[in-house]
Amino acid sequence: MNKCNIGFVALVCATALSQSVTSQSKSQAKPFSVENKTVKVYTTAKNTDLKLTQTETLKFIDKPQPTEKEVCIFVDPSNKFQTILGIGSALTDASAETFYKLPKDKQQEFLTAFYDKKKGIGYSLARTNIQSCDFSSDTYSYVADNDKQLKTFNISHDLKYRVPFIKEAIAAAGGKLTLFASPWSPPAWMKTNNDVLHGGKLKPEFDQSWANFYVRFINAYQKEGIPVWGLTVQNEPMAIQKWESCVFTANEERDFVKNFLGPTLHNNGMADKKLIVWDHNRDQLYQRASTILEDKEAAKYVWGVGYHWYETWTGSPMLFGNEKNVAESFPDKHLLFTEGCIEKFDLSRVHDWELGEKYGQSIIHDFNNGTVGWTDWNILLDEKGGPNHVGNYCFSPVIADTRSGQLIYTNIYYYLGHFSKFVRPGDRRIVSSSNREALLTTAFINSSGKLAVIVMNQTDDEIAYNLCIKNKAAAITSLPHSVSTLVIE
Repeated sequence: MNKCNIGFVALVCATALSQSVTSQSKSQAKPFSVENKTVKVYTTAKNTDLKLTQTETLKFIDKPQPTEKEVCIFVDPSNKFQTILGIGSALTDASAETFYKLPKDKQQEFLTAFYDKKKGIGYSLARTNIQSCDFSSDTYSYVADNDKQLKTFNISHDLKYRVPFIKEAIAAAGGKLTLFASPWSPPAWMKTNNDVLHGGKLKPEFDQSWANFYVRFINAYQKEGIPVWGLTVQNEPMAIQKWESCVFTANEERDFVKNFLGPTLHNNGMADKKLIVWDHNRDQLYQRASTILEDKEAAKYVWGVGYHWYETWTGSPMLFGNEKNVAESFPDKHLLFTEGCIEKFDLSRVHDWELGEKYGQSIIHDFNNGTVGWTDWNILLDEKGGPNHVGNYCFSPVIADTRSGQLIYTNIYYYLGHFSKFVRPGDRRIVSSSNREALLTTAFINSSGKLAVIVMNQTDDEIAYNLCIKNKAAAITSLPHSVSTLVIE
């Protein structure tokens, strides 16, 4: 046999051996087992004192086949989906100003409640505004009028409240907080309506100046010790609002990303910054995503697609199926929930149970349809649902009564905590399937095999059910209007 044949045979043998070892290792990989594992149940429920309270510890029993009459949640850890980025809220001007009106002990209570992994709910994700938004006490800009070269750029406005607030949040989170930023409007002189409010469009002659603006913002914040992980192109680009707003059609956003913002970030050493398009409601999510991501020259700059939940203004329910369409059509991109809140603030409603239930419903469906991270709107507001310079007052998870210096925890805080405290960055979503519409569920696994299964009951009924995993089951009861996190380890 000549040397060529010997070499060829050796290569074939080596390949076969490698394939055999790989196949063998796969066949020898241990399937998930609940053997010697328990279920710790943490519950928040209406008309009880339960608020993220550990209520019981359960064991599994053999149950290879439940009957049709039994209510079940079926969890399969062997089927893994998206990796979780994080969960958190926006750190706006309004939140920062309200925070610094609190007594020092309440400021610390607030930071612990949201960012401490053990004593609080362990937030890991945040959003902030570039220049003013509706949740600012006034309109402001980082540059002087007609400064196309941005020579006057400075963030002095933010240094009073927002920058120190964000730095305190980062410290409370253990020194790491994934932060992305969003502009509500370019400066008035860059726009067709010469107004930061009421829509208008970016004038073409300022495309490059506006792209440079994002770079200046990132550099300025990072100089203050605040890393910026990513940014959205424009908050709500199809809305003409009475507050800061700017309209981009799908084609306009695509071309701005492709020809200006994407290249500008890359040319300034910011190719690692995650660029997020759309940042508006689920109703036009697929149209916007497909228009931009089907263009390869634009898509190469885009990390993912952001969305909000306000499509309900039309009378429509939340349109979760549109997320699934984007996730399945563009599997190399990411879905990120970038904003949601309960609007029309009313202090008398701060203890309404429906507030948190909308959050639970959305978060469960959003994760089940491929979302990697979930960002609430303002983390903290005052007793008026502000400050807000156009009267667009809203709810937040915690309300600060600046008259008394007290913090009011709505059930939004606890519903969010059932996810953020137990579902950590790097966890993977797994199958969690309910056989009754009354119970909503989603589930996650971490690198050490620990499971977090969330089960939500929006009905007036107490529902007994089985948590079923690989021919084993644990019997649990879901209280009326409750959410529970089941930790299996």
